[in-house]
Amino acid sequence: MEHNESYIRLNNMENKRTCLYDKHVALGALMSPFAGFEMPIQYSSITDEHQAVRTACGVFDVSHMGEVTVKGHDAERYVQHIFTNDVSDAPVGKIFYGMMCYDDGGTVDDLLVYKMNAQEFFLVINAANIDKDWAWMQQQAIGFDIDMQHVSEAYGQIAVQGPLAEQVVEEVLQLPCRELEFYTVKTIGDIIISRTGYTGEDGFEIYASPAFINDCWDRLIASGRCKPCGLGCRDTLRFEVGLPLYGDELSQDISPIMAGLGMFVKLDKQEFVGKDALTRQKTEGVARKLVGIELADKAIPRHGYTVLNAQGEPVGEVTTGYHTISSDKSVCMALVDSQYARLDTPLQIQIRKKVFPGRVVKKRFYDKHYKK
Repeated sequence: MEHNESYIRLNNMENKRTCLYDKHVALGALMSPFAGFEMPIQYSSITDEHQAVRTACGVFDVSHMGEVTVKGHDAERYVQHIFTNDVSDAPVGKIFYGMMCYDDGGTVDDLLVYKMNAQEFFLVINAANIDKDWAWMQQQAIGFDIDMQHVSEAYGQIAVQGPLAEQVVEEVLQLPCRELEFYTVKTIGDIIISRTGYTGEDGFEIYASPAFINDCWDRLIASGRCKPCGLGCRDTLRFEVGLPLYGDELSQDISPIMAGLGMFVKLDKQEFVGKDALTRQKTEGVARKLVGIELADKAIPRHGYTVLNAQGEPVGEVTTGYHTISSDKSVCMALVDSQYARLDTPLQIQIRKKVFPGRVVKKRFYDKHYKK
């Protein structure tokens, strides 16, 4: 049985446990360290869990994610300063995806920004980057009239994903969600519920107290209508629809422009960290670009494998690769020299001692099915 290396990166630190850890153990989940947490990789199989989300409904423990609140007179101005997307003039309840960047355009993290009200924002950051992000955000907060709090310990979080997610959340959890549009949020008391996810399917993410999240998990599993899913299939699902993973498709050395995420970088904003560098990249071009590659063979390209041009010269490396579950193809995302990024460009992947031919394709290997 093979696992995605992105989710089994061991470290020497003692791993934390989410509020649902005991539930995972009781269900016999395969547990492994990820981002400083002991997390479930799979319960039955990655394939079964992947297909459950594509065809019905699955639930993920994502309590390892980080949460930060920004409140006060300068809350919006501060978010605009650190965030590549533009939250100005947005209605309350709108959610934005974007990046925080360094001055040179490299990516601090990708994140979601929830506009809770005119002077309050809820930021969701990647688990692996919590400490780094928080330190950087504090540095950037100097001179702003805001109250910024790191509130990750106060929240558990689950993601209910799949074409039946709306029905399951409404009927099993008794949480009204039908009126939510894609990338919007509402609160029910202390519960935050958003129509978001990381799978390419319709779904919801629920943030609440650890006790409430435990109760939600129990009800979902007991109902038999929602399959428990691990981080293994979370990666196969996000990969198929071309969603990036920080550390693979984005990093301190990979800017949003290189990653093909320029639509989330609003260069017409008055100011934000990294704007000058990203403007230059947009106008002058970048040395490397993220592309999709489809292989003619069923060999599986893995993270870090070398990409070669038709003459056998190294021109890049794989960021994520799989033999896809939904489309039955051997594909990968790879960062390559820009001259090789055009669609249908012939490229090759070095897999151990063999070379496998392929061609550049779109990074989305499966169509998204969001409810708009």
